[in-house]
Amino acid sequence: MAAETTSNQRTIYYISPHGNDKNPGTMRSPWKSIQYAADHAAPGSTIYLRQGVYAQKVKITRSGLSASRPTLLTSYPGERAVLDGKGLSVRGVEGLVELDNVSHVTIQNLEIRSFATAQTGQVPVGIYVHGAGENVQLLGNNIHAIANRATPKGADLQGRDAHGIAIYGTEHPQALRSIIIKDNELYDLVLGSSESLAVNGNVDTFGILNNTIHDNDNIGIDLIGFEGISEDDTYDQARNGIVRGNTIYNITSSRNPSYGFPLPNHSNSAGGIYVDGGKDHIIDQNKVYRNDIGIEIASEHAGRSTSNITVRDNLIYANRLTGIAMGGYDHDRGATINSKIMYNTLANNDTLNTGNGQLLIQTQTRNNLFTHNIVAAGPSGVLVYNEYTSNKNNVFDHNIYNVEDDTADPLWVWKNKIYPEWTAYQRGSGNDAHSRYVDPAFVNSAHGDYRLRSDSPAKAYGYLAPR
Repeated sequence: MAAETTSNQRTIYYISPHGNDKNPGTMRSPWKSIQYAADHAAPGSTIYLRQGVYAQKVKITRSGLSASRPTLLTSYPGERAVLDGKGLSVRGVEGLVELDNVSHVTIQNLEIRSFATAQTGQVPVGIYVHGAGENVQLLGNNIHAIANRATPKGADLQGRDAHGIAIYGTEHPQALRSIIIKDNELYDLVLGSSESLAVNGNVDTFGILNNTIHDNDNIGIDLIGFEGISEDDTYDQARNGIVRGNTIYNITSSRNPSYGFPLPNHSNSAGGIYVDGGKDHIIDQNKVYRNDIGIEIASEHAGRSTSNITVRDNLIYANRLTGIAMGGYDHDRGATINSKIMYNTLANNDTLNTGNGQLLIQTQTRNNLFTHNIVAAGPSGVLVYNEYTSNKNNVFDHNIYNVEDDTADPLWVWKNKIYPEWTAYQRGSGNDAHSRYVDPAFVNSAHGDYRLRSDSPAKAYGYLAPR
């Protein structure tokens, strides 16, 4: 098959809205169909999409050659290719771009939009990666208007789902490994009971880096376990992930019919970043603001734990319900164990004044560490809220606490006891022996600038603190 090659013998093919699949796929004589290219391009080649709108789906079932020679599907340099799903049918869980049991494939610099349904049981996805494989990279894509707009019938809200990006490890023991999701923007997503970016099932070793996720009606990033995505329970858990450098804002379920109808439902349960049954993850250097919940490390499954999660160096502010939540949300749910929350700035969360504070500790939290954080409450005054008495072996120390609002008094709730004063909280809870209640001296928190002034007493604490 005729094609162009580079000096390093990398094969290049071209697609254009004005092409023809009977052409050889060169720049002068491009193909028209993305699917034709996926089925016929040599493994390890580059497939350039020229400027224009493609009302097409593509399912990639052929792997690239190696980590250094992946198959690359990308917009031509300096141009923008748009995959538009308007009017295309959705069959089951289906991606506008779909990668099925492949390795060494990169999807880059595409706009992926308007893949939607109004039917329950159909799940449109912007980019859907599933099965097993390794070295899949999703880089610099713009994904928006992916939606399930099924109308609820009474209390029946099931089957109303969509994703911007979904990574589903469905096989066992083979996992999806070495997955990189970087520099993408996901917005204007109508998700039902699903998530903007989900990593679910047998996915082992991945990075979610420098993405911007905003203005969606459910969870921003979700790392999930124990939902039966992989049939073998031993492997059914996203693990060994890094979630770093992402900016996540305006994530709320308050107008999502899947959380109650009629609207608005006032559920406010969508987290910017959520670990639901995952393990061995690092969540750091993210900015998470104006969501329902900033970061949640929890488990929705009885007898199952979210474990060994490190939440560090994150800026978490102006979230409606709370800044960080951990533990099962009732006695019949799972646990959060052996996790570390450190060097974060939690400021002016609980903007709804519901009393959940900057840190919400739910049931079944064990052997967790909370240290070197800056915790600054707004008008609610609530710094830590923990109404459960069964939690144990959680260590709190070397933190900075403060209430920013002069009209509010500080409040800690620990094991369902209320402490309205700093020394009473220290004595009664046994926590924070070496912590301080002091103004951290933010540059301008009223305008969202949580850098520390040169005279700050909190230089060794909080988000991006030198150490």
